[in-house]
Amino acid sequence: MFRTLFLFAALSLALHAEKKAINPDELKGAPGAPAPMFSGGILVDGTLYVAGQIGADPKTNTVPDSFEDEVRLCLKRIEYVLRDANMAVGDVVAVQVYLTDMDLFARMNAVYGKVFATELGNPRPARTTVGVTKLAAPKARIEITVTARK
Repeated sequence: MFRTLFLFAALSLALHAEKKAINPDELKGAPGAPAPMFSGGILVDGTLYVAGQIGADPKTNTVPDSFEDEVRLCLKRIEYVLRDANMAVGDVVAVQVYLTDMDLFARMNAVYGKVFATELGNPRPARTTVGVTKLAAPKARIEITVTARK
């Protein structure tokens, strides 16, 4: 009986894990801009789920003409969320990349590879790359979301 009650209590705690929104100041946008309709990330039991980030300048919300700059901004935005959750790129375990043009894959991968450089004992995260017809932001060519764990 005690074992059953203990198991029930443990399961109840797991089901009611505290969720913490992670919203870095850098992603709050220009003064007077409408607040985003989502959190930059959600931290639950040591796992961080970062919302899809595009490569738009956080202050002006403009997407640069250079695709490589767009990828860098996208990854920088992810780094802001990781930092505010006391994590770093090395804590990322899974990445999902969405490209509006799969011909951009090699160019994306060149920038991505510099950020997620393999270090001894720190493998690159698992990654999925998907071609999509378009993203929610009209000029965006890439969106990336990650999952990280300390």
